[in-house]
Amino acid sequence: MAHEPRIPAPDALEIHLNQTETSICELLDGCTRYLHAEKGISTSCRVAGGWVRDKLLGSQSNDMDIALSDIMGLAFAEHLNEYAKLKGVEMGTITKIEQNPDQSKHLETATFKVFGLSIDLVNLRSEEYTEGSRIPTGVAFGTPLEDALRRDITINALFYNVHSRSVEDFTGKGLDDLRNGTIRTPMPPRETFQDDPLRVLRCVRFASRFGFDMVPEVQDAVKDPIVQEALVSKVSRERVGDEVSKMVQGRDPLRSAQLVCELKLYHSVFSVIPGEVKSNLPESLLGQVPSEALGAVTILHALHTPETSELTYLHPLLLSVVSENPLVLARLSLAGLLLPYRSLTYTDSKKKTHPVVASVIRDSLKLGTQNHYLDGIPVLFTGVDVIKAGIEAHLKDPFDRAKLGLLLRNKFVHNPLTGSHWSTTLLFSLITDLVPLYNTSQDILDVYAASSVIDLYNSFTKTIVDFGLQNDVDSKPLLTGHDIVVAFNIGKPGPWVGKVLEDVVEWQLGNPAKTKDDCMEWLRGRGVNHYVSAEDRRPEPATKRPRRK
Repeated sequence: MAHEPRIPAPDALEIHLNQTETSICELLDGCTRYLHAEKGISTSCRVAGGWVRDKLLGSQSNDMDIALSDIMGLAFAEHLNEYAKLKGVEMGTITKIEQNPDQSKHLETATFKVFGLSIDLVNLRSEEYTEGSRIPTGVAFGTPLEDALRRDITINALFYNVHSRSVEDFTGKGLDDLRNGTIRTPMPPRETFQDDPLRVLRCVRFASRFGFDMVPEVQDAVKDPIVQEALVSKVSRERVGDEVSKMVQGRDPLRSAQLVCELKLYHSVFSVIPGEVKSNLPESLLGQVPSEALGAVTILHALHTPETSELTYLHPLLLSVVSENPLVLARLSLAGLLLPYRSLTYTDSKKKTHPVVASVIRDSLKLGTQNHYLDGIPVLFTGVDVIKAGIEAHLKDPFDRAKLGLLLRNKFVHNPLTGSHWSTTLLFSLITDLVPLYNTSQDILDVYAASSVIDLYNSFTKTIVDFGLQNDVDSKPLLTGHDIVVAFNIGKPGPWVGKVLEDVVEWQLGNPAKTKDDCMEWLRGRGVNHYVSAEDRRPEPATKRPRRK
């Protein structure tokens, strides 16, 4: 199925500065002239990387990376601060960020704000790395060409010279690749990936973001088992998880999923989990890229963008939350990629059972509860099982309003604390039912059979709407714990109050027009004996002896 179209480059690849950017370039240029004239320090400033690429494509960026020749970032920042004061320009606090290869910080960086933009200052790099490590053996001042060749892809290796106000393409390929929609490495791909194996995922992410195509030699290098092993052994899982998070939150998570699967990166990304967990995985999952992962994301995309698919009309309520919140779409995209782990569990050393998908998110991706990945996706998978059982039971014996409402209020189906919403749980359940109808190798969905499944979910959703339950899923009980204690004339609440509240919710779901007073009357009619034994109603013994006089 179709993914997002390529972002076209303008006919004229030129950079037009806004007033803020002009002021920053004038400040940097003036500072270098001041340093040369007053202190005998020679340096030059170039805006590097993403800002240049995005400006050439007509997009705006809120931060600038400045590459410096022959001076470290912190030293230049201190000189710049001094010069800015002379010119009456206010600069923000300068922060030094130490080199940290595990977090993709390969050079010492000085960062600050000026004219409202975030600025990072680094020296032009010329790095050599030890075998098996991302720690440079030495950091020498590099030339612009050396720096450009050390970057991940050519479109990220462009510079904007703040002194000449011109774009510099030292690789000789960056502008053409931007114009032609090409992902290419500045050096031979295996050499670029050896410097930092995470770059294979960055190639995937930028290809997806811009709709660009990888050149064949990059694709071949990404598939190389040696390169993929380096991704597993040399790169921290935090960096891998960060790239995956950016992919699913990006412009085209479907294209990212397609590339991860086509380039056989799936297990290098998702299956780096402890041995006690991995031993529970079936050989069929470990031996090949699981087709249901790509199938789930493909179907999610088709349902979310119905104008691009042949699928039948889907009830708008099922897409309401996904359409309103891009982060929910990102979470469902990751859940789709992790679908092969849905029914798998493992037992830990304390004999407790856990879902394998939780280990994948926690250990292989190092993602926590941000965007409800770790606390939301395992719950979503359980919620799908609850929904499937509910729909099956409803088909055999149609639910009344109360029973259907309780299904939707199930904590695995709908729970704001884990980001779960009944509509997205229903949507993902539908996706899992459609996955077997999709042939990934031929990119064909059995539309006739799929329409029948969608009709079933549409009918189920219509029943929810006919009952008006979409507005009652988050309703609080009509009675509080205090109300219940008063109604039964019992001095103190106990665990039994929770059961009463459950019954109150069920009653009010079945009696939507009734009031709090009606509920109180109903509860008194049931009687205290229905919930509390005579022994539990006895007054508690005194905890203190009476004081003797």
